Amino acid sequence: MRYEELSEEPCSITRALVVFGDRWTLLILKAAFSGVRRFNGFQAYLGISKGRLQDRLDRLVEHEILAKQPADTGAYEEYRLTAKGHDVYPILMAFRDWGDTHMAPDGPPVYYRHRDCPGEAHVHLECDSCGKELTARDVVPEVGPGMTV
Repeated sequence: MRYEELSEEPCSITRALVVFGDRWTLLILKAAFSGVRRFNGFQAYLGISKGRLQDRLDRLVEHEILAKQPADTGAYEEYRLTAKGHDVYPILMAFRDWGDTHMAPDGPPVYYRHRDCPGEAHVHLECDSCGKELTARDVVPEVGPGMTV
């Protein structure tokens, strides 16, 4: 199956991978959450080629994850996270939690602290009915209204 055809698959995970399925896109979003807003800032932060960066930024704008707008000062344009873009944060934090557990033998390289107390931010999967924390062994997929046959 061709990459472009994946966006037509009746699977929300597969469709999301069409947008987020490469490392540069996630790293651009990580930079955006760190306060990077300008094209040159992303390029300097990531060391990515101009063409690849522009392609990924265009895709994020097309999917309304970033919005391109004039900067508050100067003649530059900025890329700002939209509400849809802010919804990506738990995904990045889930990658961070996994990386801290499995890829950081000396401990987490960065702590993500709650601004209002000394606690750390972590992602938890829970049942929306009873509130119980879930693992893959607790979840059973079933057909939903978006499934087309």
